[in-house]
Amino acid sequence: MTETKFAPGLPCWADISPTDMDAARAFYAAVLGWDIPPGNAAFGGYSTASVGDAGTAGFMPSDGSAPTAWTLYFASADADETSAAIVDNGGTVLVPTMQVGDFGSMVIAADPCGAVFGVWQADTMIGFEVVGAPGGFAWCDLRSSDPDAARDFYAAVFGYSYTPMEMAGPAYATFALGADGAPAGGIGDMMGAPDGVPSHWLVYFAVDDAGEAAAQAGELGGAVLTEPFDSPFGRMAPMTDPFGATFWTVQLPAE
Repeated sequence: MTETKFAPGLPCWADISPTDMDAARAFYAAVLGWDIPPGNAAFGGYSTASVGDAGTAGFMPSDGSAPTAWTLYFASADADETSAAIVDNGGTVLVPTMQVGDFGSMVIAADPCGAVFGVWQADTMIGFEVVGAPGGFAWCDLRSSDPDAARDFYAAVFGYSYTPMEMAGPAYATFALGADGAPAGGIGDMMGAPDGVPSHWLVYFAVDDAGEAAAQAGELGGAVLTEPFDSPFGRMAPMTDPFGATFWTVQLPAE
C-alpha cells in the first residue's frame, strides 16, 4: 500500500479509455481482479478501478475517435515545469497542464520518438495504491524506435540513470531515479513489434496466476499474444483487451 506521494519521475498511475465500459469492467475484473464502479459524471465518467479499497488504474469512456491504449503517468512536483522540460528536450505537449478537481494536475505528452505518456502532479490522488501485489502495477517498459534518444530525453526530463540488462536484449536498460535508485522500469528497442507500430510504453500488472489470467483474457474477447512463459522475474504474458489495448501480466515470484 502506498501512503505518500511518488517521488518525481517515478511511474505513478495508468489509465485507459475503452469504448464499452461494461465490457471493460467484465474483462479487467476477470483478468486482474479489479472492481470498476460506475464513473463520476462530473469528470466525464472517469472511474477508478480498485483491489479492495486500493486504487489501481483509471477508466475514461471513449467515443472511439482514437485507438484504445494504456497511458502511463510519471509523478511531477510541478506539471508546468515538467512540461517546459519536455518541450526543451524535443518532446511535444499534447494536452497542456489541466487541473482535475482537487485530485491533482495532469499533462499528456509525447517523447521525441512519438511515445505518449502522462505527467501527474498529485494533490489528493497520489496514484497507484497497490504496487508489486496481485492486481497492482508491477513494471513498465518503453519500446522505442530510438532507445538512445529516448534515454537521453527521459534522463533530462526526470533525472534517470540507466543500467544495461543484457538478458532483455543489447538495447535494453533499466531506469532509476539518480545513481542509487531502485529500478523503476526499462527502456529498449521495439523488440520485434510489427512494422508500423509506433514507440509506446507498456504497463505490467501483477496477477496471482498468469495461466488463469491468460485463459480469462481469451474467453472475454481479448487475445494472448504469447502464452505465459517463465522468466527470472516471474511468469508473464503479453495480451490485448477486447479494444486492442496491449498490456502485460506477471505472476511475481514468491521472493
